[in-house]
Amino acid sequence: MKNFALIGAAGYIAPRHMKAIKELGHNLSIGYDTNDSVGIIDSISPDSEFFTEFERFQEHAYRLKRNPSTALDYVAVCSPNYLHHSHIAAGLRMGCDVICEKPLVPTPELLDELANVEKETGQRVYNILQLRHHEAILKLKEKVANENRSEKYQVDLTYITSRGKWYMESWKGDPRKSFGVATNIGVHFFDMLHFIFGKLEKNVLHYANDYKACGYLEYEKAKVPWFLSIDANDLPDEVKGKQTTFRNISCEGDQIEFSAGFTDLHTISYQEILAGRGYGIEDARHCVETVHHIRTAQPESPAENEAHAFLKKLI
Repeated sequence: MKNFALIGAAGYIAPRHMKAIKELGHNLSIGYDTNDSVGIIDSISPDSEFFTEFERFQEHAYRLKRNPSTALDYVAVCSPNYLHHSHIAAGLRMGCDVICEKPLVPTPELLDELANVEKETGQRVYNILQLRHHEAILKLKEKVANENRSEKYQVDLTYITSRGKWYMESWKGDPRKSFGVATNIGVHFFDMLHFIFGKLEKNVLHYANDYKACGYLEYEKAKVPWFLSIDANDLPDEVKGKQTTFRNISCEGDQIEFSAGFTDLHTISYQEILAGRGYGIEDARHCVETVHHIRTAQPESPAENEAHAFLKKLI
């Protein structure tokens, strides 16, 4: 049985980490968050310690190290994006391996810095890249590999997930903390595209503001116009008033359907990490480089056949 600490215990994604730890028979020893709305712990791990100050959390973790049976083995990081680097480094220096949500860090340079801390401490960082474990994604990856065709696949990525006014008041709406829409809601999909279609060869931004972004990605095996938005006004007319989210990811016109099967992906990710098969810094590098380029690029006019269909609504 391994002992875990959880940083960001009040966050949206934290319960999936708590559930994974419990279902795999391990112990959530400590939770930490500046927000104390963590009642979910009562139904998953009621005996866990909890702190709202990092100093008290860290001091308690150091005391646990005195006894091999209580010493922490892993720190899970579910804090806001801009704090990932600091919390990962702190976990490594506490003598723990670290499991962190996406995006691992905002820039390739910070990936290199984490690699240095890994060397200094002898510990490892693992990134939750859960779509790589989804059955539909694995089947498509296998299909693409087996077909081995010379012509690139035509892929369309459209993801609109409506967010209320609260979003812009939270850290997610602050590009200094979330690193913007393309990073905050797009990094999952960009990693998935790389996982299936190989190395990125072209990355062009066509439009971006605080609420939406679109562009064009070209991989070894695919051409991908993409559109991401948190603005309900971007929902297609046929779904407005009926649903708040619209997701269309298609390959050669065939829908990639992975709406089901999400609930257990964190548990599978933990299982793989604990078995020594987790995704580390170099596995995360590709999607970090992708979103870093998008975030720092200047929008360009699209080349022929590279514009997403929704772009014409924006310009």
